[in-house]
Amino acid sequence: MSIDTAKGILGDATVAELQSALRGTVVRPGDPEYDQARAVWNGAHDKHPALVVRCAGTADVLRAVEFARSQDLLVAVRGGAHSIAGFSTCDDGIVIDLSGMRAAHVRPRERRVTAQAGTTWGDLDHETQAFGLATTGGLVSTTGIGGFTLGGGVGWLLRRHGLACDNLTAADVVTADGRLVHADAEEHADLFWALRGGGGNFGVVTSLEYELHPVGPQVLSGLIVYPLEQARQVVTGWRDAVADAPDDLTTLINLTTAPPVPFLPEEVHGTRVVVVAGMYAGEAADGEKAVAPLRALGTPIADLMQPMPYTAMQQLLDPLWTAGAHNYFTSTFVEPTDGVFDTALELHTTTPTPFSEIHLHQLGGAFGRMPADATAFSQRSPGLLVNVIARSPDSADFDAHVAWARGARDTIAAHGQGTTYVNFTGETSPGTVRASYPGDVHERLVRVKDAYDPTNLFRLNQNRGRGRRAALIDRDPPAPTWPNRDVWVHCWA
Repeated sequence: MSIDTAKGILGDATVAELQSALRGTVVRPGDPEYDQARAVWNGAHDKHPALVVRCAGTADVLRAVEFARSQDLLVAVRGGAHSIAGFSTCDDGIVIDLSGMRAAHVRPRERRVTAQAGTTWGDLDHETQAFGLATTGGLVSTTGIGGFTLGGGVGWLLRRHGLACDNLTAADVVTADGRLVHADAEEHADLFWALRGGGGNFGVVTSLEYELHPVGPQVLSGLIVYPLEQARQVVTGWRDAVADAPDDLTTLINLTTAPPVPFLPEEVHGTRVVVVAGMYAGEAADGEKAVAPLRALGTPIADLMQPMPYTAMQQLLDPLWTAGAHNYFTSTFVEPTDGVFDTALELHTTTPTPFSEIHLHQLGGAFGRMPADATAFSQRSPGLLVNVIARSPDSADFDAHVAWARGARDTIAAHGQGTTYVNFTGETSPGTVRASYPGDVHERLVRVKDAYDPTNLFRLNQNRGRGRRAALIDRDPPAPTWPNRDVWVHCWA
């Protein structure tokens, strides 16, 4: 679509009327800041919205939703803009950009924090750690709290304190009919249940309240890197080592390629490796005993498991996950069997780029003890979440990389029941939605959707709308590039 076409969708007077009602700003095609305003983290999505509304507060969100409804515009909602499936942007429609809404208020005595929906996990951790408190947050600190939480929220506190959505205690939501509603366990309880894992399908969440827990400021955490030739003994040994691990310990296996970073010997740069990553949320002295078996899984290339600030662990992976690269994620829940490990290790040797990875997330603990019907995230029994990632600096051969990831996912999923995690999903389809929300959970979500968004105004998500807007939109575009090798090395230096 050309800029002229996009700009012509809405008249100048119409947009000027919207701007006059806002404290924030409206950005249109042709404006100097348009390309920056339309850009999202995942370079695989190169969209041209008719306008981007940079909201300064809830009143702006109300005006933007009213405008979108009156103009019959496609709506995308952006918080941290990390949506793997590209839900943070759209062609021709309106992007309701919450990224300027980043205020957070901590109430340490109550162990609660209320944060606006544009807040990132880096922002939130900064505020809560001032009081030695935290809640389950993203593995990359630039991720926004909103979409992450609404889809579930897997992080380093998962086994100690559950998913991010398990710690959500309330949310303010602008609904499709232009109301602001407060949802918690008592008020709009059906909506509150759906928001805890059901995705951004029911309205624009403008603020979120979380339960906080004593964590840090120092935690025992980090990475242990093993060579590929020790891969099978490492992953099977890891399974045995964490089988009876305390809830304070959350770990994952990353089947990846060694980056050119100073803490790894130059001779292993660019070779496939196995990384054991984890965090112990309790006392460091107890953590040393808990992680000792992880240090003995083989002969490490590097052992970077050590006491560090909680905020440092939350930001540890940031340099490898900067904006602009093409990303595709796909996932499946399975049990940690020999067959799963053998399949994953074989697929590890076929990754299409040095940036493509397979993650094996340890589950259980508080995550597994949450009753399946307590939240819309109902898949509490599996022992392992596998995330298959195709990542490339640019669009070259990216379709083939995506095909590899889908094939790898299907091969691993054959060892389980084919269920998936909505936040680690690179596209939307009725099958994906059903795999993310099986059985009665899906039907209950549809009922909530019908109650709060019967015309499916908010349909850029893993959608359950059944109205006239329910057709799902294909998203598979080309885009910008990723930082070059020198920048990457600098970030890790």
